[in-house]
Amino acid sequence: MFTLIIGILIAGYVLDLVLNIINNKHRVKVLPDEIKDIYNDEQYAKSSAYENINSKLDLIKSTVSFIITIILIVTGAFAALDQWSHTLSSDFMYATLIFFGVLFIGSDIINLPFSIYKTFVIEEKFGFNRTTPALFIMDQIKGYLLAIFLGGSLLAVFILFYQLTGKSFWIYAWVTFSIVSVLLSMFYTSVILPLFNKLTPMPAGKLRSSIEEYCAKAGFKLDNLFIMDGSKRSTRANAFFSGLGARKKIVLFDSLIEKHSEEELVAVLAHEVGHYKRKHTRTTLILSVLQMGFMLFLLSWFVEDAVIAQAFGSETKSFVLGLLGFTILYTPVSLITSLVMNVLSRKHEYEADAFAATTYQAFALQSALKKLSADNLSNLTPHPAYVFFYYSHPTLLQRLKALKQY
Repeated sequence: MFTLIIGILIAGYVLDLVLNIINNKHRVKVLPDEIKDIYNDEQYAKSSAYENINSKLDLIKSTVSFIITIILIVTGAFAALDQWSHTLSSDFMYATLIFFGVLFIGSDIINLPFSIYKTFVIEEKFGFNRTTPALFIMDQIKGYLLAIFLGGSLLAVFILFYQLTGKSFWIYAWVTFSIVSVLLSMFYTSVILPLFNKLTPMPAGKLRSSIEEYCAKAGFKLDNLFIMDGSKRSTRANAFFSGLGARKKIVLFDSLIEKHSEEELVAVLAHEVGHYKRKHTRTTLILSVLQMGFMLFLLSWFVEDAVIAQAFGSETKSFVLGLLGFTILYTPVSLITSLVMNVLSRKHEYEADAFAATTYQAFALQSALKKLSADNLSNLTPHPAYVFFYYSHPTLLQRLKALKQY
């Protein structure tokens, strides 16, 4: 079991390393005709430099995380932490919360320097960053509080189910987590997002009138259209659809509105409407719930396995070590399910693009996609294998070619 766990970690690290290497080497010198107008030579060089420096940072980060994880397993540090947590509290729930609380803090200590460097060095160098140190610190504090309140509460409920129902805990946890997932999908933009960003209803004017006119034509009831102050953190632009039923919302970044024409903005919104009309949000949510149930079912068979605990250096079975070991053993299954979800997500993006093209303008959407890629210094020619493993959206070139038929 020890060899299997270490082998899975090594395989995952090597796969990530190889994919990043071949992706970096795949960048072409001359862009295809369909996208050659997006960058001039200077902008393309800047895009390449941005991609390279981010790739190097990700490699260093993943390497540090990989080495530390291997060391903690080989030295039996996870088992020692498990024993130490039980010396602090004889209560099973409290001891478990202490164990994962320490892991959360340790993980954040490792990741925080990388986050700071990316925000205030890389993003600053390439003109993206607008986050102030004060805002960064406040975001971190809010993130910690949210993790403690929401994450800690869900973990406590999970532990309670395990204590009360034994091996059947996965059923109760699945039902509870599914309900929470639905609620988060419905109320994320109403409850969670306002903790970090200000959402303002789009004011009356030419843009809103054009959007309302389009929505009426497309048969989409528009009740909640918001502008988000994304520019206070970054110059990057985006838009997204969130919620279910009457709680559905479309959110446009203020930076998106600043940089795009009225036709382009309506085309972007039409793409988001396409996700709703094609029931993509609902489909993804259902599949995520089913995937979570499958994972919890498998977990119920492994969480009390003494062999897993022994692989971490414990002489007796351990709930936390079983849970920790399962997260590693589940990695190959998680990889497969994520690949399937990425394939589905890319299909959804094509469908939303097609909806926008047929109900509004293909040209306006193409223009908006080109601007977004240029403004974000996107890699326009990623390696197909890298796209297959990591991309939830088709590449820009693939989307433009698909839109040509409309």
